[in-house]
Amino acid sequence: MSAPRPWVLHVDLDQFVAAVEVLRRPELAGRPVVVGGRGDPTERGVVSTASYEARELGVHSGLPLRVAVRKAPDAVFLPVDGPAYEAVSDEVMTTLRGPGVLVEVLGWDEAFLGAATDDPEALARAAQDAVLAATHLHCSVGIGDTKVRAKIATGFGKPAGIFRLTAENWFDVMGERPTIELWGVGTKVSRRLAGLGVRTVAELAAAPTDALVAEFGPRMGVWYHELGHGLGPTTVDDRPWVPRGHSRETTFQQNLTTPEQVRDAVGELARAVVTDTVEDGREVLRVALKVRYAPFETKVVSRKLAAPTRDGAEVERAALALAEGLEEREVRLLGVRAEMVMPDDADPAERTPVRGRI
Repeated sequence: MSAPRPWVLHVDLDQFVAAVEVLRRPELAGRPVVVGGRGDPTERGVVSTASYEARELGVHSGLPLRVAVRKAPDAVFLPVDGPAYEAVSDEVMTTLRGPGVLVEVLGWDEAFLGAATDDPEALARAAQDAVLAATHLHCSVGIGDTKVRAKIATGFGKPAGIFRLTAENWFDVMGERPTIELWGVGTKVSRRLAGLGVRTVAELAAAPTDALVAEFGPRMGVWYHELGHGLGPTTVDDRPWVPRGHSRETTFQQNLTTPEQVRDAVGELARAVVTDTVEDGREVLRVALKVRYAPFETKVVSRKLAAPTRDGAEVERAALALAEGLEEREVRLLGVRAEMVMPDDADPAERTPVRGRI
C-alpha cells in the first residue's frame, strides 16, 4: 500500500474577534458588531473586525470607525481586548494539535496544519468539530497541496465550510479571477501587474518571467510568476514563530501640528519598541517610520543601521533622524518599527504576527 499523501490545511476562525465578543455577550448574537480602537466611533481609530451582519452593511477591517458608524449606525461598537483574544486563540491552537498533525500558528485566528492522510476532508471536519466543542467557535478550512492554495481555498469555504484547491483545479477555480485575489497581491501590486497587461491569475501564470523580474526585481518577480500557478512552500513548520521585528503605532485624537510634537511622539514610540526588542534579546538592523498625514496619506521611510545593535539609544536616534525628514504637515498617525537579526534556525518564511506591523 502507498503511503498517505501529505496535505496542507489552512484553518481560519470565522469573524474571530467579533465571535469572541458575542460569546462573552450572547445578547449580541445576530446584531452588527464592530470591534476597533477604544470602542468609541466618535474617536479616531479603525475597525479591527466586524461581524457578518456589520459586513453586510459595508463595514470591514481597516475602515475608519467614524465611517463605520455612518454605514452601520445601529451597530454595537466595542474596544479591542487583546488579552482575551489571545487566551481564546491559545485554546484553539492547543485543540488543533494532535497525533500526526503539525500546527503552524499564523496569528490569533489562523494556522496551517500539516498531515499525511488519505482523507483531508475528514481531517478538516475533525478540526472544525474539535474547535467548536472546545471554544464554541466556528472555523473554515482550506485544503491544498501548497500553503498558497490552502490559504486561498479557505475563502471559498467561508463561513464554517471546507474547500479543496490543488494543482488539479487551480486554473478552473482561479484562472479568470483578478490577481488581487491572490494571497500576497494587494492593490498596488495588482495595478503594476495591470500595467504589464496582466489582470487575471491565468495571465500572471502565462506572463514572461523576465518581464516580471524587470518590474519587481529578481526575487519578487519569480515569486509572482510562481504565485500565478499557486506554487509555494509545502512544509508546515510547528516551531514557535520568531518575529522579524516589533512595531508600535499611535493614532492621535488631535493632529500633531508642530515638529516638536512629532519628535516627542516618535521618541516615545521608539523607546516602547526598544523595550520589545530587548525582551527578544536580538540586535536591530533596520528602523522604519510610518506617518499618516491629514487627512489620510500614509508613507513609510526606513534606514539600515551601520551595524546591528542592541543599543536602544541608537535605535531611537535613527527613528528621530527619519522624523527630521518628514514634511511639515499635520500628522494623525505615527508608527515606529525595528527589524531584527533573525536567528540562524528561525523559520525563513514570513508569517503573520499577532501584534500589528508597519
